[in-house]
Amino acid sequence: MTDTVKVGTIRQRSNGTFEGRISYRDDDDRPVRRSFYGSTEKQVAKKLREAEKRVQADLSPADSNMLVSTWLTRWADTILPRSNRKATTMELYRTLLRKHLQESSLSHMQLGRVKASHIDALVTELTDSGLSQSSVRSIYTVLRTALDGAVREGLLATNPAAKVDRPTVARTEARHLSGGEVRAILDAAATSRYHPALALIAATGMRRGEALALRWEHVDLTKKLVRVRGTLARVDGHLTVTEPKTANSRRDIVLTESMVRTLKRHATTQKAERLRAGNQWQDTKLVFTTELGTAVDPRNLLRVFTVAAKTAGITDVGLHTLRHSAATAMLDAGVPLHVVSRILGHSSVAITGDVYGHLVDSTQADAMDQLAAALGI
Repeated sequence: MTDTVKVGTIRQRSNGTFEGRISYRDDDDRPVRRSFYGSTEKQVAKKLREAEKRVQADLSPADSNMLVSTWLTRWADTILPRSNRKATTMELYRTLLRKHLQESSLSHMQLGRVKASHIDALVTELTDSGLSQSSVRSIYTVLRTALDGAVREGLLATNPAAKVDRPTVARTEARHLSGGEVRAILDAAATSRYHPALALIAATGMRRGEALALRWEHVDLTKKLVRVRGTLARVDGHLTVTEPKTANSRRDIVLTESMVRTLKRHATTQKAERLRAGNQWQDTKLVFTTELGTAVDPRNLLRVFTVAAKTAGITDVGLHTLRHSAATAMLDAGVPLHVVSRILGHSSVAITGDVYGHLVDSTQADAMDQLAAALGI
């Protein structure tokens, strides 16, 4: 659009309302006229001033009447793929959009008619439906991001979601297991082909996807360490190794002697499986595979863990519980928070503190007691 805008005079219509027009030339140098209406001359004058400013800023003179559902689909198909988000994040965004936004109370509204109160109502609606706080927050994030795109495209002057407080997620203490409970679960899974993967997660605090994406080239049994360089997840229905969750997720983790022995035994077992499979073996170079060398579906690893936990008489746990248990054990042993954060691959120490702050507080109390004893005060 050019920056030449003509604002016409405001006239009263036969029904008593008022009308004002602006004219300008679009990006293709075609003449465009747009009318604005109101119950008073003052209202129309205000709309004309706002429209003039928008055209001068190379935007549409008024918010779009496109349906929210139409825009969400366009955003997911065109703008989201061009973002720098991970494939797994984009997959999550599309899932939340499809399941919770496309059929929401907002979906059949025009973009230009959506107000902050409508977004507040949606958040309340989602919360009342029984969704977790984190899910509601994620859905809000997808909607706000999509509406940001509408603002950039000139379909909206402002983002109504930006005027709504981001849904909060109450801090909860991470569920963790004692050393005895972890050993009981691993013992119950001892006969499973995926026992070594569970043991690695328990011994290092790695994420499930990180363990299943591990390649032999990233395992150095001489130096006793593994290098986290990817994460396995299902994207568009296919198991895919993508970049780690954050930059700090790319890290090296030292292995215990026991874990080194476990991986050595696992390597020997895998070589035997490869010989048995013959030309059916797929050389993915992954540490943990199926009988034919393909990637392990994360859901299958979860099933093995769930059965083992049930056998051990332990309930209300998931694979992530092994990661939390590893972190808890390190902090209980006095390992500094920043070291634990680095081992876990958190994007910042602040995140580690948010999740395990109660343990840090306990450790600090012990440290102060030791200081007092040493100084005699």
